[in-house]
Amino acid sequence: MKKILFSLISTAVLFTAIPSTANAAAHSKCGEVTITEMNWASSQFITEVSKFLMEQGYGCKVTKVPSATVTAATSLAETGKPDIATEMWYNSAPVYAKIEKAGKVKTVANVFRDGAVEAWWIPKYLAESNPELTKIDAILANPAAVGGRFHNCPEGWGCRVANDHYVKAWDFKGKNMEVFNHGSGETLATSLGEAYESKKPWFGYYWGPTAILGKYDMVKVDVGPVNEEIHKCASKKDCTDTPKKSAYPAAKVVTGVTNAFAKSHPDITELMSKISFTNAQLNTVLAWKKDNSASAEEAAVSYIQGNSDVWSQWLNPAAKKKLAALIK
Repeated sequence: MKKILFSLISTAVLFTAIPSTANAAAHSKCGEVTITEMNWASSQFITEVSKFLMEQGYGCKVTKVPSATVTAATSLAETGKPDIATEMWYNSAPVYAKIEKAGKVKTVANVFRDGAVEAWWIPKYLAESNPELTKIDAILANPAAVGGRFHNCPEGWGCRVANDHYVKAWDFKGKNMEVFNHGSGETLATSLGEAYESKKPWFGYYWGPTAILGKYDMVKVDVGPVNEEIHKCASKKDCTDTPKKSAYPAAKVVTGVTNAFAKSHPDITELMSKISFTNAQLNTVLAWKKDNSASAEEAAVSYIQGNSDVWSQWLNPAAKKKLAALIK
């Protein structure tokens, strides 16, 4: 029933927000726009919100291009398409920085306002009952307090490489902290969820924005300051440095538009420069999406209906007028 209801709402909002004659007239001005649709939940949600605002507020005809960070950067370099690439993980695609420097693409926004987060966490209830456990030295002085186990990333993940470096730097083995290497992201998420539902200790790695951090209130463990050089080496399999300590830096996640598109569509470029979310906002959306077995489009509709005070500030006056019926 929820899926049917959301689909009906989605159809109503997406296709009746503006009279069709107005859409037809506006399309001729904006024309066709291509935008990435990466193969993960947060990107798909952001793309749907962007698509809705471009189509209903600015009259564009938007085509979603299935992609991923490296794929999108390569396509931008070789073909100058798509017009808009959102949720580009900057450090994951070195070619993006090269084409940005060459003037082929322009970064217009940090679409994750506070950057993507990677860290070691404990549940909030554990932090409240044992405040000292919010610091890594206290955890390693009493491993049993967090269940005696560190929940690590699966083999093949970038975080696994860094974590393997850091558990040596903090001498987990010497401190009797077991390192449990999960076989998949699903088992890592399940371990956290099961611990939380039972109010048991849990200590391990997780990242955001994700549905898990939206559903479960977790507290980041203080492991000290970020050292970019240490982390850069720790993230490489061939790092030969003696293991040293560092926190995870925030990952830069951006929206880029081609320079040609920025020149031909300054109004859409301005819109995309304002579309930005905090980790907390995205965690909440993704948790809602998962709990309701909703599609990215349905999550976007839910967000648009409940946050007009936010997205209305992204629009120019003409677009705001077109979407006035949805702005509270």
